[in-house]
Amino acid sequence: MVSLKKLVKNPLQAFSNSSKASPDFQPELFDRHVMTTYGRFPLALTRGAGCRVWDDKGNEYLDFVAGIATCTLGHAHPVMVEAVTQQIQTLHHVSNLYYIPEQGALAHWLTEHSCADRVFFCNSGAEANEAAIKLARKYGHTKLGIEEPVIITANASFHGRTLATITATGQPKYQKNFAPLVPGFHYVPFNDGDALESAIASLNSNGPRVAGILLEALQGEGGVNPGNVHYFQRVRDLCDRHQILLIMDEVQVGVGRTGKVWGYENLDIEPDVITVAKGLGGGVPIGAMLCKSSCDVLQPGDHASTYGGNPFVCGVALAVCQTVTSENLIANASARGQQLRQGLLKLVDTYPDTFEQVRGWGLINGLVIKPNVAVKSIDIVKAAIDQQLLLVPAGSNVIRFVPPLIVSEEDVEEALKKLSVAIENTLLER
Repeated sequence: MVSLKKLVKNPLQAFSNSSKASPDFQPELFDRHVMTTYGRFPLALTRGAGCRVWDDKGNEYLDFVAGIATCTLGHAHPVMVEAVTQQIQTLHHVSNLYYIPEQGALAHWLTEHSCADRVFFCNSGAEANEAAIKLARKYGHTKLGIEEPVIITANASFHGRTLATITATGQPKYQKNFAPLVPGFHYVPFNDGDALESAIASLNSNGPRVAGILLEALQGEGGVNPGNVHYFQRVRDLCDRHQILLIMDEVQVGVGRTGKVWGYENLDIEPDVITVAKGLGGGVPIGAMLCKSSCDVLQPGDHASTYGGNPFVCGVALAVCQTVTSENLIANASARGQQLRQGLLKLVDTYPDTFEQVRGWGLINGLVIKPNVAVKSIDIVKAAIDQQLLLVPAGSNVIRFVPPLIVSEEDVEEALKKLSVAIENTLLER
């Protein structure tokens, strides 16, 4: 096989030279070698700064995707640049067989800013949820005496792409063609306390079977659907009564995105287990499972991760977390989110036949398209690209807005103007 490096001095230049800026953009070399597991938009992004990114032709875009709620500090933030540079020059990876000071410091920040006591580090949200599933199963075996523990999750949830986490995900479209799925999961409607209580009663009718309830504080991929306060308080009560672990998937909403450090803080409850990734590293791959000491049943040899919690990712993630608090980005997320929702509500009023409502907290928001409307979320997302605004769907009828937490008032106003034009153009084509 001929190495790409032998063909060009800079491998990225090969992709850049083969690209086009037009909608029929066909990166031939990319498509030849990269598996088609994504439906990609015709953009080759090569540079970013703040809330802006640029493509290979120099066109500038306002980024309200942020790597799908991942680039907490936007792009090329000086704090991240310094943290990356310093850590890579110092020590980037060692085994978890040794103490890693950066890991301890990040774990301390996470526990100081949450209800948890202990942290396990991994590389992604799916891995964090895998760790939580294993924790709940061992808890069920060792604490509750359950032979085959069951974890309850919600319809329309999303918990990852591994075999266990797509089974936990309450959306059949993600499970199609991957059977046999992992046993031990049961699904209930989200925000329906009666359905949950009935499921627990049924599953536990001949003795304890339910070891955990895994829920998102706000369902991101499921359509930006926030949890109901009264529902989650009932969930917490049911968990206490039946000694069930309440596991909160904070992968998309944790670390300030909802206008609070954690999504569960919007619900006036405390979980037993928290999973986090995405915004934790600001774009550097890291995940974590946090838990209270009362349910920390994992022992040496039970679970591990080669890269999880290495000095590089923990050093950068700690810098991200400290900046979220020192630069008051949680307050900014709350204020800019409110501004964005007000602007989106005006669009609902302007186009009442197209849009139904606006949902969200802080800087994770969804503009909901009415059922049976010809326009789909992907149509408006594509039209927004033409206006040099990047958005992301959350299902076929919800447009998702997840900009960096550093987004400014002017950025939000600009995004709303670009969105308005995109909507108008989309409707004119129908």
